Amino acid sequence: MTQHCDRTYDFIVCGAGTAGCVVAARLADQQDIRVLLIEAGHGYSGPEVTEPAQWPLNLGSARDWAFEGQPNAHLNGRRLPLNMGKGLGGGSSINVMVWARGHRTDWDHFAAESGDAAWGYQSVLGYYARIENWQGRADSLRRGTDGPVYVAQPEAPQPLALATLEAAGQLGIPRFDSANGEMMEGPGGAAITELRIHQGRRESLYDAYLRPRLHHPNLTVLTGALVARVLLQGTRAIGVEVIVDGQRRCFHADREVVLSMGAVNTPKVLMQSGIGPEDELRAHGIARVNHLPGVGRNHQDHIAFGCTWAYRQPQPVGGGGCEATLYWKSDARLEAPDLLHCQLEFAVPSPPEVGIPPPAHGWTMFAGLARPLSRGRLRLSGAGPSDPVLIEPNTLSAPEDLTAAFASIALCRELGNSSALEGLVTHEVVPGPREPRALAQFIRHAAVSYWHQCGTAKMGRDGLSVVDHRLRVYGIDNLRLADASIMPRITVGNTMAPCVVIGERAADLLLADHGLTR
Repeated sequence: MTQHCDRTYDFIVCGAGTAGCVVAARLADQQDIRVLLIEAGHGYSGPEVTEPAQWPLNLGSARDWAFEGQPNAHLNGRRLPLNMGKGLGGGSSINVMVWARGHRTDWDHFAAESGDAAWGYQSVLGYYARIENWQGRADSLRRGTDGPVYVAQPEAPQPLALATLEAAGQLGIPRFDSANGEMMEGPGGAAITELRIHQGRRESLYDAYLRPRLHHPNLTVLTGALVARVLLQGTRAIGVEVIVDGQRRCFHADREVVLSMGAVNTPKVLMQSGIGPEDELRAHGIARVNHLPGVGRNHQDHIAFGCTWAYRQPQPVGGGGCEATLYWKSDARLEAPDLLHCQLEFAVPSPPEVGIPPPAHGWTMFAGLARPLSRGRLRLSGAGPSDPVLIEPNTLSAPEDLTAAFASIALCRELGNSSALEGLVTHEVVPGPREPRALAQFIRHAAVSYWHQCGTAKMGRDGLSVVDHRLRVYGIDNLRLADASIMPRITVGNTMAPCVVIGERAADLLLADHGLTR
């Protein structure tokens, strides 16, 4: 990417992840405005980001921020690895590529919290109609077919995925043609996974939105640039200070600055800029510009517990390894599914504390929590851009989450030990224990992140809200947020697709507020 940048632009978008790519692309479609997109990482088109089966090789690489949680008493003192994409495309360049649009009640909750019906489910269906290039069975009420984002199910799912859907049916869990249509308006169900894999290659949101626009003369993409802080004139954002090749450089925005750096780095930069909890700023000698106590609060993430079975004989892996998904309720009285099961067609090693090695050939179901109630927070370790964020996820701190974890594992065991899978598996390897106390210990030892951190600069109207319904930071002019940090509550399912909606919505709001049209 070009490193020769002018000093002044109309809009500056910080972060070229899922939402940032969308915002920058839509703004750059306006020929008369100049857009600068800043990314800390770099571009990469090697096999790890293009070949579906190689996505795990990105974990811990230069394309991963490789965050880690603080020691957590609810996980027996463990520190939770919290991988997050770094580079063009962000998480969409290194994730499993599952397309999950969120439950109807998620979006209606966004609307209720923000006081704006435009965030509600019916409105969001219109965004998905714009976004998607859906390859499955036509659903004119819910799916789009002319958008930039290719979404398809595997053409020939592996026997394990089909057997899992059969097992779900035996348990009374309905099977749907799509996990993103009617299934996400009710109690849940099981379906073949929808993926961002096109002609055998993974497609990031950078590929879908930004790459086709790189020739636009009004779009500048700067990589290898770490955002240090937002430049403020009083309480008005006028640009950003970044670190490039060890040197501080300043870029100015005549119209607005947009932070799209994810649920860790967005609140970090806000606090480094003097926007956040006053006590946190004072502790690091940061001059307060605006006291917003919600910055860094409300941290949420999907949590999973890997349950593994041994194959009778080695089986092929398709679709990046994830071809079946299931959402269900642990309690029929709940308004939406609170259990999230994502199947991987290979055996995933458990954390070392579990003490059970994976089989030579097997598969793992991540029995997860789709609606965790535990809430964490982020703190600064220093005022500088290179000082790491202290992430306190507080995983399993809510007793209800432990109860849901028991239910999720119980459902997973019913699926994996079903007669529908007898021809494929020999026995259950993990969890192992069934006695409640031992199983509770397993849950605390086995918990891992789905890498769906969100909520740390939430949209809403209460005292912990950071942005309003138009994604404007409270008390600061010309500064907006557009990424998973604005979610009031984590969505049911993987968060990539909702982040695209957030990016599209942010672009619409920016264009409208500056008298520009799509």
